[in-house]
Amino acid sequence: MVKPVPEGYHAVTPYLIVSDAGKAIEFYKRGLGAQEIMRMPGPGGRIMHAEVKIGDSIVMLGEEPPDKPTFRAPQAAGMQTASLYLYVPNVDTAFKRALDAGAKAVQPVTDMFWGDRIAQIADPSGHQWTLATHKEDLTPEEIGRRQKDFLATMGAQQKKKK
Repeated sequence: MVKPVPEGYHAVTPYLIVSDAGKAIEFYKRGLGAQEIMRMPGPGGRIMHAEVKIGDSIVMLGEEPPDKPTFRAPQAAGMQTASLYLYVPNVDTAFKRALDAGAKAVQPVTDMFWGDRIAQIADPSGHQWTLATHKEDLTPEEIGRRQKDFLATMGAQQKKKK
């Protein structure tokens, strides 16, 4: 019997549209430790579909199809079109690795109120990634208290800037 979700996949699998899949795959390998699973060439030498494995998850990607203007990479759209949250063993190391491979820093490594230590990057294709290492298991009540303190601190900082 065929499984409804293929072996190695999860129920939700991100699919990223990029302008240059070959370059994106190389960044994901160097910057995020991805393993290339497959490439499916399309007309005109473009990569119409590819898959990489990052951690225990598959990420699918493909180049902008010339006949479908509704599918655009972030650069062509002029805005961020996706955000992915990636848990890693050490966010500090992962952040440096991604920057060394060509990512742009969006947010430096920071401890967050919900118990994760995170950093945010934009990959060379323009997709935003939050790199995270889970540091604390917290109750919803603890998260709520910390969120309140966090928002109060943010509000005070914004008032100082004005």
